[in-house]
Amino acid sequence: MKIIDLEPGDPRLAVEILPVLRELRPHLSEELFAEVYAEGYAQGLRFTAAYGDDGTTCLGVAGWRVIVNTSSLRKLYVDDLVTAETARSGGVGRALLGYLEDRARALGCHVLNLDSGTRRTDAHRFYLRERMDITGFHFVKRLGRP
Repeated sequence: MKIIDLEPGDPRLAVEILPVLRELRPHLSEELFAEVYAEGYAQGLRFTAAYGDDGTTCLGVAGWRVIVNTSSLRKLYVDDLVTAETARSGGVGRALLGYLEDRARALGCHVLNLDSGTRRTDAHRFYLRERMDITGFHFVKRLGRP
């Protein structure tokens, strides 16, 4: 498995990364994904992909950023973590999470965290197996249409 970071404008984003990311974020069109990454990149958003041994099959995707705040001080926040349905239970999620942990340490982060939808029980089992703790609730107030 090969894990790589992708910059905005990389043609692999639309062709190889987006189909996997849409398994988690089905609302993303190619145009919207490009817009989000272009704007988010300036805010620290990055995308990392895990590829199979052939180097052309995207097996998993992580969207992440470093955030500095008063509660965690410096943390790596995972916006998106998804393994292609055809590659689940094959170590892809573990490899991506391990890569992100290494990046977090290298970037001086004290914490790696993410939010997960309450219905994603398979993902929760995975996070708990990976020794992540449930430390809080995430509250949302919708302010209008996205």
